[in-house]
Amino acid sequence: MFALPEEGGVDVSIVMPCLDEVQCLPHCIANAQDALDQIAAEYGLTGEILVADNGSTDGSQALALSLGARVVPVAEKGYGAALIGGCRGAYGSYILMGDCDGSYDFTDGVKMIGRLLDGADLCMGSRFKGGIGPGAMPWKNRYIGNPALTAILNLFFRAGVEDAHCGLRAIRREACARLNLQSSGMEFASEMIIKASLHRLRIDEVPATLSPDLRMRAPHLRPWRDGWRHLRYLFMLTAR
Repeated sequence: MFALPEEGGVDVSIVMPCLDEVQCLPHCIANAQDALDQIAAEYGLTGEILVADNGSTDGSQALALSLGARVVPVAEKGYGAALIGGCRGAYGSYILMGDCDGSYDFTDGVKMIGRLLDGADLCMGSRFKGGIGPGAMPWKNRYIGNPALTAILNLFFRAGVEDAHCGLRAIRREACARLNLQSSGMEFASEMIIKASLHRLRIDEVPATLSPDLRMRAPHLRPWRDGWRHLRYLFMLTAR
């Protein structure tokens, strides 16, 4: 279990995993700041933007700093590793996390913070409730992979969520520490929900939109490989 940071004096940390996202950072940081402005107006909370950099070589770290974000370097490779490192370095009592590619609207997270303030420990986004833009999600993920993996997760762990793999989610910092998250890859998304359910934490869900990402290159996601890792992880835990 990681120790909670003592510095900072902020209420909300928006955490983004980053690997060579220099094209997307200006949009994402501006969007995250819009979310923090709304959170401040609605709930009176202060915030920070934290970029968990996973070894970028395109100048992402320097750009993020110049745009007002705080950067935490994360040496261990992987989506989950970057988010775990970012959560460890977060100063806020509430953590809102989302991908650094422009596909999520961080202002959808304002309601998530509201749910945490209302007593939820984890609040998921649901892209199926919020809306998926044309071309934003491959058909095999939208109609096969995500529904099947979410159904298996709900069947065995009774999480009661509609979209287990939405990358936009918010969690209380102490709850995140309690879960002792360890998955370095994409299965991190499943691990968080499964452990939250096993710990009998309150899990809420609100709509979240998904748009085509802003990258001019292929995404880091590998649907078949990452889907298999999720499925293997689910069955590994059900066998215990």
